[in-house]
Amino acid sequence: MKRIFTVFGFIGALAMISPAFAVSAGTVATNSVSRGVAAGYAGAGTTGTSGRGYQGLANAYQTNQRNTYYMVTQPDVDSACREKIYNCLAEYCGDVTVVPGQRSGRCQYATETELYNYALLCLQRDTSVLLPQYNSNNLRTGAGGMNTAARLCPPYVQQEVMSYLSMASMADDLSKSHSDLCLQRRQELEAAMACHAVALAYGNETASMLTTQLTDACGAGVPGGSAEMVTRFANAGNVGANIWGWAEKILNLEMNAKGDDWQMAVDSVLASYANRMNLACGDDLQINTASYSTSNSSQPTTLQTVAALATGVGFPSATPQVQNPYENQSLYMEVKTMSEVYDYATAQQLINAAMSSPATTQNDFLTTAQLSNMQTAYVRGTKVFIVRDSARCYIVPVQSLTTAESNLIAQTFASCVSR
Repeated sequence: MKRIFTVFGFIGALAMISPAFAVSAGTVATNSVSRGVAAGYAGAGTTGTSGRGYQGLANAYQTNQRNTYYMVTQPDVDSACREKIYNCLAEYCGDVTVVPGQRSGRCQYATETELYNYALLCLQRDTSVLLPQYNSNNLRTGAGGMNTAARLCPPYVQQEVMSYLSMASMADDLSKSHSDLCLQRRQELEAAMACHAVALAYGNETASMLTTQLTDACGAGVPGGSAEMVTRFANAGNVGANIWGWAEKILNLEMNAKGDDWQMAVDSVLASYANRMNLACGDDLQINTASYSTSNSSQPTTLQTVAALATGVGFPSATPQVQNPYENQSLYMEVKTMSEVYDYATAQQLINAAMSSPATTQNDFLTTAQLSNMQTAYVRGTKVFIVRDSARCYIVPVQSLTTAESNLIAQTFASCVSR
């Protein structure tokens, strides 16, 4: 019996223990020390003791993820402004693409100044935040909006406008090179080159013989050829012939012989077809033709001999020429500059300096080798220098040109600025 009373006494003692210890296993009481530590830790990263566990760590992780995203997608001001400025230009002109008809016709002949002014006006209206990772209250609401596209992007407009024009030019060239007109012009130039070779080979044959050979080379049945092309090459030697040339042919009874400078006239006809192809395809093909030396002025012509016999007085040459030992020297020389040449005056000053300064003189546009080659070419008879940069070309003569030479240069470099 004593043992039974002892057991019941022990059970009663357990029933009288404080309710604070009557908590199931695995839980924590509301006033537990661990609960207070968790709340205190959360309060260290938040505004107060909200009791939500590790909220401070969650906020820090979210901020870090957002900053990492913005730093990857928008690494710097230049990249962000490039997108802003391109959107402005695409809104005004249309997106740059090689598909014909996709770009707006408004900017087909737009100038750099026009695009520059529009991009500035477009950015002036853009007060949105440029870099969200730096979007603090001071940057957003400061004087003038320091973190906006209108404040940060204007210094990049000139650079991006030039990039846009370059991309538009490349897109135009690609679309032109894939066009049907370009293919026609390329076939036409191939036929013209065949006729050019035939005209030089059969130039002094009879007119019927020359026409027959030209018809076989570039006639209407040849791809790219035509009856007009045959006529132009057949009559090239008579284009620009003066009265003295005709009189001399009559005296010699050589009616099928061509007049003076007929070879340059044939070259000019070929150059005209090359220019047609360049305009249609966006290319810059140049036809290199041989330089033809003029006849020795010391030998009298048939007309001079007849005139001397009729009048008893010698017929002096009006324009005596000095014999050039470098007969194959080219009439022109092309020069590629290292820096941009924006106007004709700068190109002319550049050539004048190259001709008057030693080849070792420091030059921002030309190398020492280029200066040496230009001076050597000038001494040997080159009369014109073609100055080219990345987008422009200029015709700068350094000696007087004859009419035939001027026409040849003008037709060969029709897209270059001459004054």
